[in-house]
Amino acid sequence: MDVYGNTELMGALSQMVESGHVPHAMLLHEDDGGGAFPIALSFLEKLYGGNPRVGKLIHPDIHFVFPVAGADKPVSLQYIAPFRELLLQNPYFFENELYSATGIEGKQAGISVNEARSILDRLSLSAVEGGYRTVVLYLPEKMNMQAANALLKMVEEPPVKTLFLLITHAPEKVLQTISSRCLHLRVQPLSEEAEAQVHQQENAGNTVLRDLFHDLLSALVARDLLAALETAEAVSDLKVREQQKNFCRLASEDLRRIFLLQKAPSSARIPQGEEEYYKTMAAALKPTFPRRALAALDQALLLIERNVNQKILFTNLVNQLYML
Repeated sequence: MDVYGNTELMGALSQMVESGHVPHAMLLHEDDGGGAFPIALSFLEKLYGGNPRVGKLIHPDIHFVFPVAGADKPVSLQYIAPFRELLLQNPYFFENELYSATGIEGKQAGISVNEARSILDRLSLSAVEGGYRTVVLYLPEKMNMQAANALLKMVEEPPVKTLFLLITHAPEKVLQTISSRCLHLRVQPLSEEAEAQVHQQENAGNTVLRDLFHDLLSALVARDLLAALETAEAVSDLKVREQQKNFCRLASEDLRRIFLLQKAPSSARIPQGEEEYYKTMAAALKPTFPRRALAALDQALLLIERNVNQKILFTNLVNQLYML
């Protein structure tokens, strides 16, 4: 799998393998869709001596765990086929694509205590090929306290040649009992060129969401509350909750660009061809607007997670932004 950038990180991981000093637990912090999986799999290929089954996701000693809907049984094993298909098709997939592939869009996804116990059961068996046993755990921030407590002893004092490789989008949300036992490694964001190459389909969907936010900003600048509320209605009508969350994330990215244009123009990374739009918004919006709007969007993301009524949520969000 192609790895874009992150030369220093790849070098450090290779050195771990070559020296034989591999930490028993590592936490890779990526931006959503940012490339931790290609890095992790490249590392594991080296660790497992170039075994081609690593890249095919069928090595018997590498176990994948990811958030699913349902806490009564270890259901991630039931979704391993669509997970493998998604990962092989695009290892730079976004979180919402996983939920779409496994058919749990709009449902509460998590890693339950039964999933944790399933991991322990799998690790209780000897390695099939006599080498490392590895658990690749995607989004440990979705793990509840019971699950973390069930895994804690194993993560803290694992058997010889047992490796936990965690991939997170929000390291601050990973339970401290697990996080503190891991070596933290930052996966640097993709360059604009690499992002365009690996996320062509996703970029098309993101363009629609970003256009909605641009419409909202234009309405706010024009003090057109009715038009702004119409945008709120359009966002609340999005069928998949992950799309609404992605709207908030993309809006936050835009606001950070505007903030940088206002405060430190040389640091702003503006997409090619959109310089005029962002400069216009930076000039039209109050200097205090981006920071306050970012706080409102962060709150909206939390409320989406809690299944607050979407129409009320986005109507309230627009009203807050209008008053800034």
